[in-house]
Amino acid sequence: MNIRDTNFDQSPSRFKGKIITDEMAGSITRVEELAYILKISEVMSSQVKTLNPHNTMQDVLECMRENRISGIPIVDQENQSLIGMVSTEDLIRCLANQDVQSNLQKYMSTRLVTVNSFDHLTEALKLFAKTGLGRLPVLDEKGALTGILTKGDVTYGLLRALQHDYQEEEVRIYRASHLFEDIESDRTSLILRYTIQHFDFTNGGAASSKIKRALLRMGANAQLARRVGIGTYEAEMNLIIHTTNGGSIHVEIEPHQIAVYAWDDGPGIADVQLAMQPGYSTATEEIRELGFGAGMGLTNISRCADEMDLRSELGKGTHLTMKFLLTGEDVVGEGYTSKTKKESSKNDA
Repeated sequence: MNIRDTNFDQSPSRFKGKIITDEMAGSITRVEELAYILKISEVMSSQVKTLNPHNTMQDVLECMRENRISGIPIVDQENQSLIGMVSTEDLIRCLANQDVQSNLQKYMSTRLVTVNSFDHLTEALKLFAKTGLGRLPVLDEKGALTGILTKGDVTYGLLRALQHDYQEEEVRIYRASHLFEDIESDRTSLILRYTIQHFDFTNGGAASSKIKRALLRMGANAQLARRVGIGTYEAEMNLIIHTTNGGSIHVEIEPHQIAVYAWDDGPGIADVQLAMQPGYSTATEEIRELGFGAGMGLTNISRCADEMDLRSELGKGTHLTMKFLLTGEDVVGEGYTSKTKKESSKNDA
C-alpha cells in the first residue's frame, strides 16, 4: 500500500468525545502523541505552485500535469492573500464543458477551509476527518498563504518524526553501551541504587524494570537482561513482603560481570537451607490472598544467577548476592551494534 493512500477520513480518533483518563493516556501511541507535538509548519509543503485570478483553466491543466499535483491555490498578486482553490474535480467539470480557455475564477472554489502554520497537527487531522478534503491551504500569522498540507504530507511528516525518534534512541543506546570504553581506570563499574519500601505493592517491580531497561540501553542482550530482571524482581518482592522496614538493592555493572546486592535489617531467616527449598514460604495468609508468597522466589533467583549467596541472621536481617558472569556477546558497556546492523550482518553471512 502506498503510504500516501492512508485514509484519515475513515480513521476518526478513538478518543473522540471522551475524557482522557490516566488509563487511556497510557494507551496513547507515539503517533497520536506526535500529532499534539508537531506544528503544521513542520509537516506542510512550503514550495507551493500557485496561480492568479487572471489565469485560465488551460493554465490550470498545464500546471497540474507538469507538477503532478491535484490542487492549486489561487492567490492575489498584490497582497499574496488566498482567494480560492482549483482542484482536479473543478478541472474535470471544465473539460466536460470543453471550456479550458475560460478564466479559472469561473470554476475555482471560494469557500475555503484553511489551517494556521502555528497550529498543532491534530487540528489539521480533525479538519481532514470532518470535511473529507484532500488538501488544506496553510496561512501564516498575517493570513498570507505559506504552504499546503495534504494527507500524504501528514504521513511523511509522522514517519520523519518517528525516524528521528529512532535515531535519537540509537544514539542514547550507543553512548550508554560505550560507557566503559570511554572511561580509563584500573577497574570501572556503574552502580545503581534503589530503596524498596515494606508492603509497597504499588511500586513492586519498578526497580527491576529500571535495571532491565538500563542493561538493554548499555547493549546487553535480551536474555541476559531478562535473567537479571527476573532475579532482581524476586529479590525486590521479598523485600516488600518479608521485611520489617523494607530494604535496598544495589546493582554493580562491570564489563564482564553484574552483581546484584539486596539486604534488609530484619526480621531475618531462621533456616536458610529450608527457605531455599521450592514451595517453602513464611508469607502470611494476607500476602497469599494477594497472590504472593508461593515460595518460589529464592528458587527462581538461583536459576537465573550464575552465583548466589544468601546469608541471614534472626533479628539482624538478610543479605543476598547474585552474580551474573558475562562472556562473549554478553559483555555490557563495551560496544553496541544497532538492530539494523545486526540484521545486515546476518544477511551478509
